[in-house]
Formats: sequence, C-alpha cells, structure tokens
Amino acid sequence: MSVMLTLILVVQMLSALVMIGLILIQHGKGADMGAAFGSGGSGSLFGATGSANFMSRTTAVLAAVFFVCTLLLAYFGNLTPASSGSVLEGSALTAPAPANTSPAAQIPGNAPAVNSDNSVPPAVNK
Repeated sequence: MSVMLTLILVVQMLSALVMIGLILIQHGKGADMGAAFGSGGSGSLFGATGSANFMSRTTAVLAAVFFVCTLLLAYFGNLTPASSGSVLEGSALTAPAPANTSPAAQIPGNAPAVNSDNSVPPAVNK
C-alpha cells in the first residue's frame, strides 16, 4: 500500500509541476481581446478562437490527472485500520473531566489545592 501511495504522490507532483510550466508559457486570451480594440489582430472579441492547441489540451489532461490523484490520496488517507485510533485518543486533553471539578481544574497543570482534612487553614499573622 505504501508503494502505491508513493507512486500516486509522485504522479501528482509531476503533473502539478508540468501543468504550472505549461500554464506559464501559454499565450493568454487577454492579449487577443486587447488586440481586437485597436490593432486588429484578432478576428473576434469573445467568440471561438479555433480549436485548442497542443499545450491547452495537455494542460487539461494534466489537470484531470492531478484531480484524480488528489481524490485517490484523499480516499487512501481516510482508510484506517479498525485497531488504530486517533493520536489524541486517551490523552489528558480529550479525557472527560470529573463532574465535581471546576473548569480551572480541567487545564493540565492547574490542579486546585485540596485540603484533605476539610479544616480551615490557619490565619497568617503579620
């Protein structure tokens, strides 16, 4: 299972890096729209600009590969064996507090002072 997760992660990273490179070197549609208002290089303002070229199709395929790898990693990441639990399971932070304690006593390291003999402490004379 670990080899498969590593393979999926490598494919996802490679597709993301190649997709970033392809997106950065592609010619944007905004340049054609600006040309339509003055310099006359574009045939239409918002219409179809023809069939998609190789780079835009490759970007779409890489985006689909990236999306599928992300879904697979999320699916395999949520598969946990029944015997293992949460990392925080059984810790002091998630354990329910006893009913007879104050909220300040629930903070770790902030235990209330308890007199075991239930007597009034002696007064301090100054």
